[in-house]
Amino acid sequence: MELPIISNEASKIWKRFASESAPNMLQLELELYKKLLNFFQVGDYYYYIFNFKKLDFDYVSENVFPMLGYQPDELTVARYMEYVHPDDIEWLISFESKTASFLAGLPVDKVMKYKNRYDYRFRKKNGDYIRVLYQAVIMHVDEQGGFVRTLGIITDITHLKQEGKPTMSLIGMDGEPSYLNVDVNNIFVSSNEVLTNREKQILALLSQGKLSKQIGDILNISKQTVDTHRKNMLRKTNTANTAGLINKAVREGLI
Repeated sequence: MELPIISNEASKIWKRFASESAPNMLQLELELYKKLLNFFQVGDYYYYIFNFKKLDFDYVSENVFPMLGYQPDELTVARYMEYVHPDDIEWLISFESKTASFLAGLPVDKVMKYKNRYDYRFRKKNGDYIRVLYQAVIMHVDEQGGFVRTLGIITDITHLKQEGKPTMSLIGMDGEPSYLNVDVNNIFVSSNEVLTNREKQILALLSQGKLSKQIGDILNISKQTVDTHRKNMLRKTNTANTAGLINKAVREGLI
């Protein structure tokens, strides 16, 4: 598949769900900070805002440079597609198509309660490929359900996954069901939730290097309660320690 065709295919998917309206920048900034709290980072990362009407990025954070070697203005959507590993391009297009179809079938009030996540290989400016974890949520929709902007976070997970085919999951938030390791060719099968919402909160904080006492202070619960949740997570996931737990959560889309 040639790169111009790839970009066109992705554009067709995004354009089908684009909204004509857009929120003001103050509203956008407030929503951005709220959405960032729902992401799970386990390595170097940067984030961006994608505009469905322009079919390009409104914003790319400056920490893209230390992670990939590119300046923010070097990452247009067209260029971005050129940097994806050639063997992973078709996976990426399939994942985007599957995600768009899934979100289009949801009621408007549930569209922003899902985070899609998948991994692929991406070329740094120095020519090296790394494995990245892509996570995104819709930030705004209009009254008709048209997508306005998406917040995406790209995390370097090379230290956690160096081989294997890309995988995709759709993570439900606010009590919505999750769909893990989705087969892009078949219907969705809802997963049995392995971790509770509270356990997911604690796991996200553990991935940031927080200690049990610090997590307890942040979540307004006791250190003993945090430790109990940690033991339960190890048991549920059949992992021996926190590092193994975080590794499994990333690889299998548990959060």
